[in-house]
Amino acid sequence: MTSLRDILEPHVSSGSLPGAVGLVARGDRVEVEAVGSADVEGTAPMVRDSIFRIASLTKPVTAAAVMMLVEEGRFALTDPVAPWLPELASPVVVRTPTSPVDDVVPAARPITVSDLLTFRAGYGFPSDFSLPAVGLLFSELKQGPPQPQRVAAPDAWMTTLSRIPLLYQPGEAWLYNTCSDILGVLIARVSGQSLPEFLAERIFEPLGMPDTGFEVPASDLGRFTSCYRAGEGGPEEVDAPHGQWSSLPAFPSGAGGLVSTADDWYAFGRMMLAEGALDGDRGRLLSADSVRRMTTDWLTPAQRSGAGLFLEGQGWGFGGSVDVTSRDPWNVPGRYGWIGGTGTAAHITPATGAVSILLTQLELTSPTPPALMREFWTYAAGA
Repeated sequence: MTSLRDILEPHVSSGSLPGAVGLVARGDRVEVEAVGSADVEGTAPMVRDSIFRIASLTKPVTAAAVMMLVEEGRFALTDPVAPWLPELASPVVVRTPTSPVDDVVPAARPITVSDLLTFRAGYGFPSDFSLPAVGLLFSELKQGPPQPQRVAAPDAWMTTLSRIPLLYQPGEAWLYNTCSDILGVLIARVSGQSLPEFLAERIFEPLGMPDTGFEVPASDLGRFTSCYRAGEGGPEEVDAPHGQWSSLPAFPSGAGGLVSTADDWYAFGRMMLAEGALDGDRGRLLSADSVRRMTTDWLTPAQRSGAGLFLEGQGWGFGGSVDVTSRDPWNVPGRYGWIGGTGTAAHITPATGAVSILLTQLELTSPTPPALMREFWTYAAGA
């Protein structure tokens, strides 16, 4: 019978990646495997509580924080965001997606909280990265692979964003990534706390996620893995443990800035499966209705198909994808979660009570998930 180690070990033994941690929970049965090393030199073995840059697995956490503020009545999903984000009070839109950035028209309506949660605000990545308005997201906002120490502080970042036109009218199309960073700024401005403070107080501490945050304390650097990208001669280092996550960044990215462990994200996943409830009798973080909203597909068929390789036909909830078909072995309608560009993936499947988490150190080379992820998902689904 195939085991989780059987899935992970060949990819490490082949030299394609230094190590990995996988966690598959089916009800009360939890299988965890740590294989390989924390770096290519093999200076430390991979362990269950190794710390990883989880990149876009940050997005569901950010969405949950937004829903907490909705439940408190700080704003509604249908509210325009301009009162808190005045930089977005009068957005303009390029006349067509291929138009120059100075060929613009006014936005037909305001950007709302719901637009940001569903990634339909008009900011973000389409399948074609060569479009003029998309280029500014990379050059001016430093969107793309996480680089926390190279991004401007939130107020300056928002000022720059205000000068970049939308690619589509609000509500028209699904575009990747940027909306979660905007939501991080929204959380901070509405709550009066920094994003790291809000997430620590309202999510990480209640759930018992001690290793999740926007920096790794010096005392924990020994468990922090190195990060790599694929090179001709094997993995090439992008960031070392003492690098960009060793101090708090000026811009804590709600799209991809967190570090975490398999067990920490598992605690978040259990909360989502329990429809917002904490373990035991410790109350709730979210209402069941908020969790259902997060894990519901909000996209039209045209918006799903227009997302191209990013979604591969999947839907999108708040902060994560939602499986809407069962065309692949791992697809279970209603499965919610996402993948991270640093080689991470985490999903919950409400119908079966399953949580699956895969953490590696090798950056993805495209939006298309690599073979290991697909093999892992197939195993997690029991297919």
